[in-house]
Amino acid sequence: MRNSVLKQVLIALEGWKDNPKGLEEGTFKTGDWLKSTRMVGLSTGEKHFIFGGIAQDLRSDGRQRLHYRPISVETGVIPQANGSARVRIGATDVIASIKAELGKPSMHQPGKGKISIFVDCSPTAAPMFEGRGGEELSTELAVALQRCLLGGKSGAGAGIDLSSLIVTEGKICWDLYIDGLVVSSDGNLLDALGAAIKAALSNTGIPKVNVDLGPSPDDQPEVNVSDEEFLQFDTSGVPVIVTLTKVGRHYIVDATSEEESQMSSAVSVSVNRHGHICGLTKRGGAGLDPSVIMDMISVGKHVSEQLITVLDSEISAAEASATD
Repeated sequence: MRNSVLKQVLIALEGWKDNPKGLEEGTFKTGDWLKSTRMVGLSTGEKHFIFGGIAQDLRSDGRQRLHYRPISVETGVIPQANGSARVRIGATDVIASIKAELGKPSMHQPGKGKISIFVDCSPTAAPMFEGRGGEELSTELAVALQRCLLGGKSGAGAGIDLSSLIVTEGKICWDLYIDGLVVSSDGNLLDALGAAIKAALSNTGIPKVNVDLGPSPDDQPEVNVSDEEFLQFDTSGVPVIVTLTKVGRHYIVDATSEEESQMSSAVSVSVNRHGHICGLTKRGGAGLDPSVIMDMISVGKHVSEQLITVLDSEISAAEASATD
């Protein structure tokens, strides 16, 4: 079982094999927004209160270490998009929208469509998002989402099946443009954005396409895109992202901004409903022993089961209310 998990980690974590002795800063991180979380000003007493509560498994808001804040989901919040969703986790509020456009597959992956992820941090979401701080954080979040949802550069371990976006191999595919917007930030942005993307994809309708290839393989295909028939995007394999934040000697899920300001490091693992690891990323300057990483991944997989159940329920309720 442990070897199976380790194999999944190695697939999701390109480049890890080049430094097997320890997972130090930069070994597999895709970005580091630690500086922005450290900008939260806390007194010495408040810091001791956070550390003490986490050590006793009773956080400042009453939660245990491995419990999320209340989660709510709305779908179809942007009518012009092919799919959209708004997710609130506590006071963290994010929106994801999906736009589908016909394109041409790359020469290196003729049997796969393409997905691009962009994130915008609203300056009103938090003071640290103003100016270049917001731009840098937006880029780092987009890169982290890319790794967690789409795997590494090779696409190994990808949580979204890009082959499902092919219309005609080597000629026509769907390009999905995923835009995330941080409306309000109180920690755990990556998990919230990942949940919003999953909910938005479940709300996404891809227009049905009829293609006439013509008599010759070199002919330009004629494409007819339906305005009335849509195919629902299959989200059964889309993972959730669970971030384990290390504060003191313990790690917690769904950290608030105040808790993140006291962290030494954090590991985000994306896990699908089959328990497979699809991606992995780390932030923070402190190195982590491989045994700690394996334990955090094991905990993340357990927590992901609960998160998937909650999200499935919230997405179903949101879709049902939208059709009423």
